[in-house]
Amino acid sequence: MCGIVGYAGAENAVPVLLECLRRLEYRGYDSAGMAVVDQGKTLVRRSVGKLAALETMLGREPLAGATGIGHTRWATHGAPSLKNAHPQQVNDVALVHNGIVENFLELRHELGDEGCVFGSDTDTEVIAQLVAQAMARGATLREGVRAALRRMRGSYALAVLCAREPNQIIAAANGLPLVLGLGCGEVLLGSDVTALLGRTEDAIFLEDGEVAELTSGGARIWNAAGRLVERGPRHVAWSVEQAARGGYKHFMLKEIHEQPRVLGDALGAYLVGDRVALGPEPVDAALARRVNRVVIAACGTSWHAALSGRIAIESLARLPCEAAWAHELRYADSVVDGATLALCVSQSGETADTLAAARELRHRGTPLWAVCNVVSSSLTRAADRTLCMHAGPEISVASTKTYLASMAVLHLVALELGHARGVVAPETLRAAVRALRDIPRALEAALQGEEAIARVAARYADSEHFLFLGRGRNVGTALEGALKLKELAYTHAEGYPAGEMKHGPIALIDDKMPVVVVAPRDHLREKLRSNLIEARARGGRIIGVCELEDRDTVELCDDVLPLPSVDPLISPFAAVVPLQLFAYYVADARGLDVDRPRNLAKSVTVE
Repeated sequence: MCGIVGYAGAENAVPVLLECLRRLEYRGYDSAGMAVVDQGKTLVRRSVGKLAALETMLGREPLAGATGIGHTRWATHGAPSLKNAHPQQVNDVALVHNGIVENFLELRHELGDEGCVFGSDTDTEVIAQLVAQAMARGATLREGVRAALRRMRGSYALAVLCAREPNQIIAAANGLPLVLGLGCGEVLLGSDVTALLGRTEDAIFLEDGEVAELTSGGARIWNAAGRLVERGPRHVAWSVEQAARGGYKHFMLKEIHEQPRVLGDALGAYLVGDRVALGPEPVDAALARRVNRVVIAACGTSWHAALSGRIAIESLARLPCEAAWAHELRYADSVVDGATLALCVSQSGETADTLAAARELRHRGTPLWAVCNVVSSSLTRAADRTLCMHAGPEISVASTKTYLASMAVLHLVALELGHARGVVAPETLRAAVRALRDIPRALEAALQGEEAIARVAARYADSEHFLFLGRGRNVGTALEGALKLKELAYTHAEGYPAGEMKHGPIALIDDKMPVVVVAPRDHLREKLRSNLIEARARGGRIIGVCELEDRDTVELCDDVLPLPSVDPLISPFAAVVPLQLFAYYVADARGLDVDRPRNLAKSVTVE
């Protein structure tokens, strides 16, 4: 999850590294640091807390040098503290790292027996010790890094510099992202392409097992076998403006407001007239007929999108579909084979559990499609087919626009599979496409209720417990609403199918437990009203996500988060927007850092 950056060029590396780290702080903000080589010395500055603390330190204790590395940390091994911050330094070797060294205890004991003294609790220091040890025996920096990697087990992305070889950075990746950016007389690196925005649009994505050497003159890459790799850069289409806050108080609020445009882009990429086109090549009809089951693997918010996608695939493609937690699927003895289509959903394409599940599914011969927002990510490289979310950079740790974009792609997959299998009537297909095309308008209408939602949020900002209920297509909506409140406001929130309320959760309801009910006008509305009435009878305060024109439902609610009138097919898209805004405004009313919720990072790249 940690953010790694590097710079080799003609400028002072420090302001460049700070600029890059600002764009990666969403990956971790327990501590931050950087190292540069200056006048034959490796100089390191580290601080605990957010990046601002490091900037303050650099104001007091400035650094300068044309070669440098930086890091923003999400703690795994070792609590957030100065000694555990990166870069980890051993002699004149400085190293930044994202990942987990699975055999670090074994290596730490071996190195301790050889006389090495450790100054931190991190697994990262083990790597730095191994590199320094190899260089003490005469190895070059690149040879020292390769020697260390041969002794390690686990996933990693790392960057290393050393004063003895002052004009270069050695970088390596295995199972985690690392991107090189090629500029004019400079080379950068980052854990994410967003780090490179504004400096270059030409990027090279390191493959598993590769080691790269960065100098101001360019980059050289060697594969796991030690052979030089020839690979040209890819153009990065994202802009600095897309990754900027644009006048909004927080990135999350900006990204919520971007959703109508984002969904327009995502749908526009795949809808041609009244039909779905998932790419230049149509879905193979033979594959569509051979498939007898679909598995969607995802985690967190992506799993909630998968719940909606599951219903769409079953109803439109007439295929049994399972929405599986990727971290459970990878270890389960699941019945999957060549007749199972796997859809792996990940905003970053680097989610460790989803990647591991994808590799296990491929091992079993399962056709694999990636639903992802980052082209050339590890997941897209592992997949047979990639369906891009077209959401642009998402900076806020709490996902919003990529939730809706992934849900849209899954609905499009449902329609395309149904068409290829010949189970969707032409009029049903046309009606579904018309409904999907209406999503941007529906989202704009949902955003019109923002002021009313903010007022409701202020009334409930002190509540410590919430129950979220939904039925059918909106079970995932209820779970996502509860998750957003947990992530942002640190509030206990339970999400349930409304029919489950009587099977246990009803025991929690009292006048201190607001109940948020997602209640669009669909065929389950009357059933949902019954749940609402039962909750009121136990003293629950009801917050209804419903249409203001739906008087029968509104009269049963204490407060309303306004919902526009939409086709039931797209109600999960419209209904989640009020819940996103509600969670945002509750957290903001509490004075919390909405974009950087505690203990979380944007991309979960470790198991």
